[in-house]
Amino acid sequence: MRLPPADISTADDDLDAARIEARQYLEFYTWVLSIKGEYFGYGAEGIIYIFLFEIEPRPDVNQWIWVIVGDVPPTYIPADDARTPFEVLDGYIGALEDWVEAARQGKSVAKLIPVNVDANPANAEMLAGRLKFLDEKILPELKR
Repeated sequence: MRLPPADISTADDDLDAARIEARQYLEFYTWVLSIKGEYFGYGAEGIIYIFLFEIEPRPDVNQWIWVIVGDVPPTYIPADDARTPFEVLDGYIGALEDWVEAARQGKSVAKLIPVNVDANPANAEMLAGRLKFLDEKILPELKR
């Protein structure tokens, strides 16, 4: 699969803002020494964006990293765990569903995907609604 480069400005303000957010999210991590390339994987305006970054990493880190941003908790997924935007989103939804279940039941989320909100039933329900939408409306688009 070939993805278009994303390292230049587009006429789409939402996409440009998402790309900058994804880049800044990735640059936060100390295992990213520099970003060598960035590619656009998928975007649903204002909802979710998926980018693939080629990084200069520490020796024990994959040089290809997917980043998800948008109206969802941001995260990264090493490219050896997901090869396509569909696999990235499918894995992301599954990981967040585990977080939602733990938060609903008041269990620890320490070893689950990091989410930048408190793990409580109210936040779990809000996130569950977004995940349902992603699973039913966005994921099928990527499967094509």
